[in-house]
Amino acid sequence: MSNKFIESHRLWSAAQKAAAAEVLQQIDQAGLQMVRLSWPDQYGLLRGKMLSVAALKSAFASGSEITMAPFFFDTASAVVFNPFSTDGGLGSAELAGSPNVMMVPDPRTFRILPWAERTGWMLADLYMMNGRPFALSPRTLLKKALDELQELGYDYKAGLEVEWYLTRIVDPCLEPETLGAPGTPAAPPKVMPVAKGYSYLLENHLDEVEPIMAEVRQHLLALGLPLRSIEDEWAPSQMETTFDVMTGLEVADAMVLFRNAVKQICKRRGYLASFMCKPAIQGFYSSGWHLHQSLTARNTGVNAFIAQQGEPLSALGRAYVGGLLEHACAASSFTTPTINGYRRRRPFSLSPDRVTWAKDNRAAMVRVISSPGDPACRVENRVGEPAANPYLYVASQVFAGLDGIRRQLDPGPLQETPYEAAVTLLPHNLSEALDALESSPYFRTVFGEDFIRYWLHLRRSEWARFTAAEGTVDFAGDTVTHWEHREYFELF
Repeated sequence: MSNKFIESHRLWSAAQKAAAAEVLQQIDQAGLQMVRLSWPDQYGLLRGKMLSVAALKSAFASGSEITMAPFFFDTASAVVFNPFSTDGGLGSAELAGSPNVMMVPDPRTFRILPWAERTGWMLADLYMMNGRPFALSPRTLLKKALDELQELGYDYKAGLEVEWYLTRIVDPCLEPETLGAPGTPAAPPKVMPVAKGYSYLLENHLDEVEPIMAEVRQHLLALGLPLRSIEDEWAPSQMETTFDVMTGLEVADAMVLFRNAVKQICKRRGYLASFMCKPAIQGFYSSGWHLHQSLTARNTGVNAFIAQQGEPLSALGRAYVGGLLEHACAASSFTTPTINGYRRRRPFSLSPDRVTWAKDNRAAMVRVISSPGDPACRVENRVGEPAANPYLYVASQVFAGLDGIRRQLDPGPLQETPYEAAVTLLPHNLSEALDALESSPYFRTVFGEDFIRYWLHLRRSEWARFTAAEGTVDFAGDTVTHWEHREYFELF
């Protein structure tokens, strides 16, 4: 194998080459000792290595080898594919035996971690040893979607609006009998709320959490994330954080960095931040991840969703919404990938349970936020959960919107009373969502047959473990199970 893997396979753009030189200067000026080189896995969790500066310099030429073994695991670290079969259980002889893949750093993502001593951070893309992109990499799939959008002449823009829980650790639960095993998650820490709830947006609640949130915000700003607001949400200890508009891949990269940063900063101070949708803690409500989206014309930089007088969105914007509605059910396991996430979907709530669009109505799945001539015209998809893989969530939106634009799909009339509309219901649980995905020829084409087959098997294994333990569960009525809390609360 060439010691110039990146150059020989032409894996870096000119912008990445220039960024790499700048990164080495920053590392030297800051006196860094280690850099965390990470890649987002199938769940949007970051995995990787800490490299010395010398090792990073080598990786800037030859990449850094790492096992692809985590792709065999489900959320409980159970091995759900047989890596020692002739096709690795994944339909590819190349993946038999759990081989190494190559981490190729993306120097444009470099950050200095303000909470970790003399430590940098950078994302990597995964490649096979022959230089082909690793087919199961979510970041690669999002780049494919964005490339197709750019070919049509548009760039994707999005703003993040994320709800999550801030709790104080009472007992870390580190006794041997609580540590779990492959296929059995460790017991999550026992926690307590850090503030009261049900007084939405109350300033006094914000002040109660100021000591820890001041540290969180300082570090987020030091990372260069475009922090817009921190708000007191409905339930005890429930927070909402929003970020300003970002472009394309930057949106998903920012989301994984934000989640990791908040969890690490809080854990160092004795707190646990969780992006699980609905923890099994009395009084805790569901959290959502609302994705504000628009497209800009590449040749002018102008928002392509801007409405004219008498219309909710431009013709292109309406076609994009048509795609979001058309593929909402098939996209469900990407927007809401955990079993627990389906507890948000209740009628007559602010969490959509059906495929609707409306003007500035929070009961709709797609909320249109626009006025004639407004350069900030956009649509907000309210269906997502905060534990979603950002790359797959965003990719599902881009692919769906692309289909709407290409086929000029009509979203139909606005549904200003969404819960009275005779429309398609969203999947009620993860199993229904996976069935909807399996029956989608379009998503099989754009995500690729190999990835869809992999995703279906992976998440159905999770569903099978759940139903074996809990039986039939009514997600709109029954209480959150111990299984869900143990599976997701600390992991996400």
